[in-house]
Amino acid sequence: MPRTPASSTPSDIDATQFACQNLPVTTIDRPSAPVVDIDAVRMYRQNRLRAEMASRDVAGVILSDAVNIRYATGARNMQVFTSRNSPSRYAFVPVEGPVTVFEFTGTAHLAEGLPTVQEVRHARTASYVAAGPAIADVERAWAQDMADLILERCGDGVKVGIERMNAGAAIALAGHGFEIVDAQEPVERARAIKSNGEIECVRASLRATEAAMAAMEHAIRPGLTENELWSIFHQHVIAAGADYIETRLMTAGDHTNPWFQETSDHIIEPNVLIAFDTDVVGVHGYYSDFSRTFHAGPAAPTARQRELYAIAHEQVHHNMAIIRPGMTFEEYSLEAWDLPEEFAGNRYYLSAHGVGMTGEYPYLYHHQDYVEWGYDGVIEPGMTLCVESYIGRPGEAEGVKLEQQVLVTETGTELLSLYPFDDTLMGSGLT
Repeated sequence: MPRTPASSTPSDIDATQFACQNLPVTTIDRPSAPVVDIDAVRMYRQNRLRAEMASRDVAGVILSDAVNIRYATGARNMQVFTSRNSPSRYAFVPVEGPVTVFEFTGTAHLAEGLPTVQEVRHARTASYVAAGPAIADVERAWAQDMADLILERCGDGVKVGIERMNAGAAIALAGHGFEIVDAQEPVERARAIKSNGEIECVRASLRATEAAMAAMEHAIRPGLTENELWSIFHQHVIAAGADYIETRLMTAGDHTNPWFQETSDHIIEPNVLIAFDTDVVGVHGYYSDFSRTFHAGPAAPTARQRELYAIAHEQVHHNMAIIRPGMTFEEYSLEAWDLPEEFAGNRYYLSAHGVGMTGEYPYLYHHQDYVEWGYDGVIEPGMTLCVESYIGRPGEAEGVKLEQQVLVTETGTELLSLYPFDDTLMGSGLT
C-alpha cells in the first residue's frame, strides 16, 4: 500500500526534481518559524559563560571549537572545516572586557555587527598543514600573540581555559606563566541552561527538521538506497537553514542492528524497518535530535517488528515521565526503565543526554552502567534533554531507534519534538 506523509505542510514552491535516478518530485516545506531576538540570545549565552568562568576564577577562555565559538560570540564560519583544521579560527573571551575573535584569513567580515564581539583579528593557523616544518616557530608566535592579549585584558599569571589546542601551542602558552586549565567545564555548564529565546531557537530548528523528515518519510519505498532516501531529508533540512548533519544514522533492514551502522548504498528491501536519528545542527545553530523508525511496506509490519517498536516506545515514555527538576543523575539512573536482558548487549550507550547547539552535558546513564561511567549532578529547569532508546537483540535481524527531545520545566518536562510515531508500527494502546 502507498505511504502517506506523517505530517506535511505543502508549499506553493515549485517542485524540484532530484538528480538521483527514480527519486520522486518533492516540494520544499518552509514552516513558519518563531520570531527570535537573536542578539538577546547571543548576549544571554555570553553572560552565562562569563558567570561560569567567574565561579571558577577563570580570567579568560580561548575557544577553538566552532560550536563553542558560535555559542559565546554568535560568529559562524565553516564549522566543519575549522573543526578539522584547528586552530584556524578561535576566540578569546575574558571574564569581563572586550571579546576578540580571530577569524580565518579573508573572513573577518563575518563577525561584523555582532554585539558580542568587540574586535576581529586574523587568526594565526598553528597547524602542520599551514606551517610545515616551521610549526614550532608558528606555535610560539601564536602563544606570544595570545599571551600579549591576556596580559592586556586580564593580567599576569591568571587562570586561562583552553580547548582543543594542539600540544605545542598549549605548552608554549603555559610557558608564559599562566595557569592553564580545560575550558570544557565552564563552557558545558553554561550551555546546559537555556533562556526562553534559546528554546524558541530549538523549536524553530525542530519544526524545520520535522518538515524535512515528513518529506523523507513520504518518499520511502523499497528499491531506494539508504543514501538516496537520506538525501531527501538532507535537501529539505538544508533548504530550511540548517548548517549540517553530524552523523550518518539512517539505516534499513539488517543495517539497523546493531545500531551505529552508517547510511550507505545498501538497498532498502520490502517490508523492512528503517531507523533514523536526525542529529541536525539546525536553524540558528541549534541541535534538532530525535529518532524515529519507519516500516518500508508494502505489506503490514510483522508481529516482531511491532513488538520491538512497542518496547522502545515504552522505554522512552517511561524515562520522559520520571524526569523532574531537582532529580539527581543517580536518582534518574535508579528510576530509569529496566532494560530487558535480551536487549542489554546492544543497548544505546546512554539513557538520556543534554542537547543545545549540539549534544552536551549532562550524560545520564542506564543503571547497569552508572557505577562505571556515571557521575552525579542535578537536573535543572532550563535543561533540554534527549531521551534515548535502541531496542535490538544481538544476532537478530532488525532493531528500533526512538528518541524524544524535551525541556525541563519547573514542574516536569515539556515535549519539544512533535513528529508523530509510525502508524503502521504502533501497537494497541500506544500514543
